[in-house]
Amino acid sequence: MSTPLGEKIRTLRKAKGYTLEKLAELSESSKSYIWELENKNPPRPSGEKIAKIAAVLGVTADYLIDQTETLKVEDAADTAFYRKYRKMPDDTKEKIRRMVDLWGDDE
Repeated sequence: MSTPLGEKIRTLRKAKGYTLEKLAELSESSKSYIWELENKNPPRPSGEKIAKIAAVLGVTADYLIDQTETLKVEDAADTAFYRKYRKMPDDTKEKIRRMVDLWGDDE
């Protein structure tokens, strides 16, 4: 029986095309640790490991841990990007906005 944390990790891992071994390698974890997070109830996550796994999967640790958060994979990636964006310097944000405006001109 999986938990919301396990389901999120499994869904995001598969969406990126990662095996247990690949996610473990990229997050500096073991394959068995990733398997336990995905399948054990209750999982016993380490805050540091969850942060690394979240970074590899392109989401935030808060998203993975939040029991009520049920965003689709695409929404989770957008949410993680927006959190990074909000912390960027104003001049970087302006450059990003200009790039997006240019892309919009192609329509």
